[in-house]
Formats: sequence, structure tokens, C-alpha cells
Amino acid sequence: MTTFDIMLPYYGPVPLMQAAVRSVMTQSDRDWRLTVVDDGREEGVARWFDTLDDKRVRYQRNERNLGVSGNYRKCIDLVEFDRVVLMGTDDIMLPNYLECMRDSLAVAPDVAMIQPGVEVIDELGQPRRTLADGTKRRIYAPKVDGHRLMGGQELATGLVRGNWLYFPSMCWRADALKSVPFREDLRVTQDLALVMELLLRGEELLVSSPICFQYRRHSASISSTTAGSGARFAEERGYFRELAKVAQEHGWPRTAKAARFHVASRLHALTLLPGAVRTGRKESVSHIVAHAFGSVRQAP
Repeated sequence: MTTFDIMLPYYGPVPLMQAAVRSVMTQSDRDWRLTVVDDGREEGVARWFDTLDDKRVRYQRNERNLGVSGNYRKCIDLVEFDRVVLMGTDDIMLPNYLECMRDSLAVAPDVAMIQPGVEVIDELGQPRRTLADGTKRRIYAPKVDGHRLMGGQELATGLVRGNWLYFPSMCWRADALKSVPFREDLRVTQDLALVMELLLRGEELLVSSPICFQYRRHSASISSTTAGSGARFAEERGYFRELAKVAQEHGWPRTAKAARFHVASRLHALTLLPGAVRTGRKESVSHIVAHAFGSVRQAP
């Protein structure tokens, strides 16, 4: 029977982390191990973990701050079981999460990635509707009732057109996850780059429709702050240019074309342009304009 390795690279507010930990501890499926790797310096965290008195929960604090990518890499190095979840420090596993993952593995035992049904919540834990998430569901995400196995150029092209995955909710085959290193040069596109690399290697994704995970979206997230500054789009533009070339060489012309156009990313930038202009952030405006209206170049 599969034991799930749940890794929690932690940095941020203590109450949200505690809620995430409690959500793991209330899983209906009890065959799991939780590892929390603390990259911060909040007081009293170690003492709180001592009060849990559960051998399945491991806690350790980094001697020095490793940063987001560094702490993720450390978590992956600590994985010992065949199936792993890289959970967000402010997200919530509904009690049926691991049960749903086990049902998915019965459908596709060797699949590299599983994307379950996700509910988006705000800082207070209430359901939240955003334009981005609504667009994901209505336009980009596949319509699935039960399970659907996807891969190859079809999935890659769809994700480049609009990335509808929720990375912290995904369950991974550990050997596949470990085979792709986290890149030092990427922050907001790190998750997409990892998935793309696995798809290019022939791995597949299983989409499962039952909702079993709550993804917290709030203004303090890295993706939100980098979008507001415009830095997100500079990174996305560079990554899509790189991906277009790789996909073309791999024989996936539709994926290459989608990467060159990156329409959803351009539209996202346009929605932020008025706010950047109003606040007089010239560098942000420059990044956003370059991304939204930049030329479409054929991959060399």
C-alpha cells in the first residue's frame, strides 16, 4: 500500500501553516508522512510541533534561509516514498484528498502527475472567485467527469495557452519529480517548466474531477507581487521564447506556436496595465507593455 510523502516547504504566517498541517492530520486515509522544512525564523514553531505528538509529522528548521527554490529542492531531497505532494504552506487538504489520490492511482498506477479538483479560497478560508481562476476553468481546463489521462503535444499546447494546473495540489511520482531539477533562474514559471520537461520526456498527467484541495489565493503570494511589479512577465517572456525553440526541435509545432504567442499571458499583462499607469510605476509599465505587445518570433 502506498505511503504518501507530503512535503511542506514553510515560510510565512504561522497560523496558515498550522491550518495546513492540521488539514493533513485529518485525512481519512491515514497512510501518510508529513515533513515540514522551516525556512523562516518565526518563534515558537518548533515547540508547537512538539505538542502534536504524531510520529508521522517531521519538522526541521534550516540553518540558513534557502529561498523558495532552495527549500523546495531540499524537500524533494528528503522524499523517501514513491508518491509525493509539494503542498503550499497556506493551502488546505480536504479530508478526502489522499483518498482521491489513491482512487486515481487505481486508474493509472504509473502516472507521473495527478491534478485533482481544486477550490480556490481567500485569506479567511472563504471561496474566492477571480477572473484568472474563472478563465482557467471555463476556457483552458479540460472538462472531466471522473478521470482523464492526458499527455504529449495536446496537453503541452493547452498548458502553454493557459496554465490551468494548481501545482501545490498535485501528487507526483517521486522518481519523476526528482529527475527534473528546480531551476535557479525561474520563480513564477518554475511549475510550468517542470511539467513541460516531464511531458517532453513522455510522462503523462491524470486529471481527477472530485474536489479535494483548497488553494489559497491572496495578494501576498509571489505570483501576485511579481505580476504587480511586471517582473513576472519578463520571466514568462524569456521562458516562452525558450520553450518555443525546444518544442519546435522536439516536433511539437502547435506547442511552439502557442509558446510564441502566449496569448493568455499577454492578456493577463494587459489587465494590470491600467493599475501600473495610475501608480506611476514606469518599470512595471515597461515590462507589461513589452510582454503584451512584443513581437511573435519564429523559434530559430
